[in-house]
Parts: sequence; C-alpha cells; structure tokens
Amino acid sequence: MASLTDTAGTAPLRTARALPVPPLRALGAGAAWLAVALATFLLPEAGDFPETTRFAAVALGIGVALPVLATIADRLGGLGIRLVYWTPWLTALGVAFLTWELVTAKFDLLPMPFFPPPQAILEVFIGDWPKLGGSILASLELLAGGYLIGAAVGFTLGVAVGWSKAVGYWAHPILRFLGPLPATAWLPMAFFVFPSSWSASTFLIALASGFPVTVLTWSGVAGVNKAYLDVARTLGASRFFLILRVAIPAALPHVFVGLFMGLGASFAVLVVAEMLGVKSGLGWYLQWAQGWAAYANMDAALIVMALMCSGLITLLFRLRDRVLSWQKGLVQW
Repeated sequence: MASLTDTAGTAPLRTARALPVPPLRALGAGAAWLAVALATFLLPEAGDFPETTRFAAVALGIGVALPVLATIADRLGGLGIRLVYWTPWLTALGVAFLTWELVTAKFDLLPMPFFPPPQAILEVFIGDWPKLGGSILASLELLAGGYLIGAAVGFTLGVAVGWSKAVGYWAHPILRFLGPLPATAWLPMAFFVFPSSWSASTFLIALASGFPVTVLTWSGVAGVNKAYLDVARTLGASRFFLILRVAIPAALPHVFVGLFMGLGASFAVLVVAEMLGVKSGLGWYLQWAQGWAAYANMDAALIVMALMCSGLITLLFRLRDRVLSWQKGLVQW
C-alpha cells in the first residue's frame, strides 16, 4: 500500500484510501464524547460555570458526528483518511475530557482556581478572545521578525563557514565560544543595549534561531560529496555556480533540520522575552493572568501556544516537502 503523510509530515497513514472505521471503534469514540456531554449537563457542579451548557452541546455534537462520519469515511477523501487514523486518539481525548470534567467541576477533587474545568477554558476563549487574539497577533509578529532575521543570517554565515576555510578559521572559535550560551542569558545586556524592548526581543529570538541554522548549514555545505563539485568544475562551473547550484541544494536537508531546531528555540525565547519586556503577546498575557490568579486564562494561553507552535511546524514541514520534492525517496525524515 502507498504511504501517506499527516499534516505534520511525520506520522504515516498506512492506507492509500479511506477505509470505514471499525464499527466498535467508531461507536467507542462517539460514546466517550456522549459521556462527556451527559456528565457535564446532568451531574451537579461544585461551582458556577456559565459555559457549562455550551460545552455540553459541543461534546454532544462531537459524540453524534463521529459515528456518522465514520460510516462515510471512504467518501470523504483526505478527511476520511485522517478520521480513520485519528479515531483512537479521539476516543482517548473523550475519556480525558470526561476525567477532567469529573475531577474538577463535578467532584471538586482538584481545587479551583488552580485546576479549572473545560468549560472555564471555553469561557476564556469566548469572553476574552479580543485580548487573547491580540496577544496571538503580537507574538506572531515578533516571532516572525526575529526568526526570519536569525534564519537568514544563520544560513548566510553557515554557507560561508562551510565553503570558505578562511571564514571558518575566524568564525569557528567564535561560534564555539558564544553559540552554546542560551539566548536568555543575554537578556540583561540586550534590554540595556537596544533602544526598545521590541528590538531587544527581536535580537534574542534571532540569536536563538540563528545558531542551529548556522551550524547545520555549515555541516551540510562542508559535507557535500566532492564528486559533485569535481564534475561541475570539469564542466566549467564558476565558483558562484558551485555554491548556489551544487553546495546549497545538497545541504538543504541539513538546513531544514536547523530551521526546525531554531523554531523551537526561538519560541521558548519569545515567551521569556514577552514576560520581561514587551507590552503585548502570549508571554505578556501569561504574566498578566498569573498576576490576577486567572488560571483558566493561563491554561487557555498555554493551549494557544501549543497549537500555534504545532501549526508553525506543520507549515515548515509543508515548505520542506515542496522545496525538497526533487529529493523525494532519497531523504528520510
């Protein structure tokens, strides 16, 4: 059977067409979410949660939709394939939400406000969405600027170090001395040197993303098969042709590894920088929620952070698949 890839590009879907979900598995997934709906709506609550009815309605909709969609999975194309693959996870999520609801809102085994129930998180998304949405946009803007600068500088420096022995002679000791230092260690100096907290945060994010891109690009360029270069020289290729058309394309798998590593590092620095300097963003939102002991808001922000990071990684996987389509079957991820 052909092997397909999910949206993150990492987990194989072991079928070339959408097969019907096994009936018991589909019914189990639906039953888990129906149990969430019934427990949320019928059992008495240990507190006052305005969005209880709406959360129960959402769970009920999922519980009804899953078995119905499972019966027509073979007619849903890519959506059906993913439904087949993720049905066990959807069942596990239903059980997890049921447990979460029971130990918080119903039986009060985990005390409020430190452990808010699911409907309290839903209330944040509905009621505080303008502030949370503005924080998401601010974080994306800051992350994009710092990450793109760091990736561009790191890629350029990595190519130079990997290709030129003279550049490598001077740059290698500096990279080994300064590179391993965590970007957050530069926080005091960055906020003193740069004129604004925004520019300081951009520098820190660029620093965090630039080092892994530099090292992996350098490794990729330095490790290019010498036979490729010799053949190109024999055919009269110039130095720029060797760099742009031979060395860089051959090093791109290494470059994307560096980009993935840099994205994770820059995201961690983003949150820390926003907590200490900027006036908007998810890190700032977390600090604000902590100051007011609004733990539901904190949990909502953490969920958004996880989804945002996962979405950005998915986009990077899509970019990698498109750029490296000519190496399909040769490079394994």
